[in-house]
Amino acid sequence: MSAPVRVVLVDDQALFRAGIRMLVDSQPDLEVVGEASDGREAIGVVRGTRPDVVLMDIRMPVMDGLTATAALLDDPVFDGSPPRIVMLTTFDLDEAAARAIRQGASGFLLKDADPEFLLAAIRTVHAGSAVIAAAATTQLFAHFAEPVQAVPPQFASLTDREKEIFALAARGLSNAEIAGREFLSEATVKTHISRILAKLGLRDRVQLVVFAFEHGLA
Repeated sequence: MSAPVRVVLVDDQALFRAGIRMLVDSQPDLEVVGEASDGREAIGVVRGTRPDVVLMDIRMPVMDGLTATAALLDDPVFDGSPPRIVMLTTFDLDEAAARAIRQGASGFLLKDADPEFLLAAIRTVHAGSAVIAAAATTQLFAHFAEPVQAVPPQFASLTDREKEIFALAARGLSNAEIAGREFLSEATVKTHISRILAKLGLRDRVQLVVFAFEHGLA
């Protein structure tokens, strides 16, 4: 049996952390290895425990989640492989969540999400898919759109088929949905997505959505 996914909880509400800890620790494949009540404390805890996934509240005293997330993602301690960070927010259209995802967070979760959805999100992020509410992420960036940047030259390296898959993924469609529309197998879609991410230097599907909106390709 593989080692459990290691999780750190960061939130200034002790009762909320206790509830999430009980939920996560009830799963045989998940384990809470640390907690923090603010962003500054979180940096020390994450450095010390080296978790796979961090659930990070956006609004906290001392240091907010945005500042802590930026610091962790750029921390040389992790040698280019920082933990996956998921932002916890109260609002489904939150400008702070949009900023965090642009910085490199792997997505966001509403604090009142169903327990099963939260557990699935942790597993999904750890697996590298980072398809946390991809459709919601698309709505988020449509709502908080920024000035369009020039399309980088590497986008031209995509084949016509890859550009079609890119456009559908940027709209928040899952692999299964893309496969159904394009009459492809899910495995083929997954291969296309992997090649697209590699060519564009992107880490995951959420970053693909960011790329699409930043360059007017959504």
